[in-house]
Amino acid sequence: MPARPDMLHQPKFWKVFLIFLGPLILTNILQNLSGTINTIFVGQMLGVEAIAAISVFFPILFLLLAFVIGLSTGATVLVGQAWGAKDIEKVRTIVGALLFMTLIGGSIIAFLGVFFAKEILLLLGIDPKIMHLALPYVQWMLMSSPFLFIYITYTSILRGVGDSTTPLMASSLTIIVGVIVTPVLIGGYFGLPKLGIIAPAIASGLGFISTLAFLYIYLNKKDHALRPDSALIQHIRYHPQFSRSILRLGVPTGIQMVTNSVAGLVVIGLVNQHGAHATAAYGAVNQVLNYIQFPALSIAIAGSIFAAQAIGAGKSELLAKVTRTALLSNIVITGSLVLLAYICSKYLMALFITDPSVIELGQQLLFIVLWSIIFFGASAIFASIMRASGTVTVPMIFNILSILLIEVPCAYLFSQWFGLQGIWYALALTFFSLCLMQGLYYQFVWKKKTIEILI
Repeated sequence: MPARPDMLHQPKFWKVFLIFLGPLILTNILQNLSGTINTIFVGQMLGVEAIAAISVFFPILFLLLAFVIGLSTGATVLVGQAWGAKDIEKVRTIVGALLFMTLIGGSIIAFLGVFFAKEILLLLGIDPKIMHLALPYVQWMLMSSPFLFIYITYTSILRGVGDSTTPLMASSLTIIVGVIVTPVLIGGYFGLPKLGIIAPAIASGLGFISTLAFLYIYLNKKDHALRPDSALIQHIRYHPQFSRSILRLGVPTGIQMVTNSVAGLVVIGLVNQHGAHATAAYGAVNQVLNYIQFPALSIAIAGSIFAAQAIGAGKSELLAKVTRTALLSNIVITGSLVLLAYICSKYLMALFITDPSVIELGQQLLFIVLWSIIFFGASAIFASIMRASGTVTVPMIFNILSILLIEVPCAYLFSQWFGLQGIWYALALTFFSLCLMQGLYYQFVWKKKTIEILI
């Protein structure tokens, strides 16, 4: 196995942490790049209407991801604790419960996608001009939901046992398949039929299926603890206790994702009021922020996994070391990226936009908000460490309150006072305030609690 519970006891734990963290960061970046590459293929080979058609699927995809990532987050905590306790049988039981839930959920969504996709698109207020493109694309994407769900959940639980390398390999394979198959099916090369708008959807499905086949072969060959053999497969059924625990830990994560998405829609609405240049700058700034936030979020995920393993091993005293290592990693890694972004802000903006005035506007917005990403990372770390012990409700409430009471009202108010820049002042204030709330609760309430194993 790539990871053992005793790695928590290494004298230079920070090295173990960084070795695990590196592939995790790369995986998140690659997953973001795959969506960008697919969009480029569709835009260049099929045109603007095709881009609009696949864009319609984004809110549907986000809801699906909120569901499956929520379940995966809850299961990863339980898997981490069971792995820390060296209870392989319980690890398999938790994995079986998760796979059963995702298979049922994915199959239901695939069924709804085949028969009710048109009604779903009409509810979203789709432009009738692109219905003929969007409908088959959405149907094919939803049909591949079971494979998408299993792919996400399996790579998540692999991380739960300390293996971040295999998920990186899986993500790379998915992207390679997509990059090769998408243009081939769009253009009808090598004697294959031109499939048009459904090509990227079919390529995605093939990517997930290929990756799952790879994981089956690779994990069994490596005699991995989570190899999908008969011992694991027989656990894929309904387990009431663990299913309830997965939902209790995972649903708050899904709610947070949906709340963040709704807040994003409100913010983009405020940005749009300032004209096309403002919207263009917003898009470019968000691209830069995303790539800085990925490492911060990856550090938080790593912290949660190691914390769960420490709790499972009955070594709660190691939580302070895990938290300290994660926070220092955030300061060094995220802080370095923030500093680099400040220095190279003009060139970063020029990657996405060409108008000099919009580049200058983007720089101004970056200067306002960049520093607060360090606090964003710290707040995510505090929440993830607490989640590892089963404390999920309070961090979720803090997240929602920061959006409803700070981000949205302050973005509206500050935009009236300071113009477009005010929206980014509100975002920076939100990140700082959320960090303060999570940090204070962690320090003065959570640390005084008795940590109990959830499994």
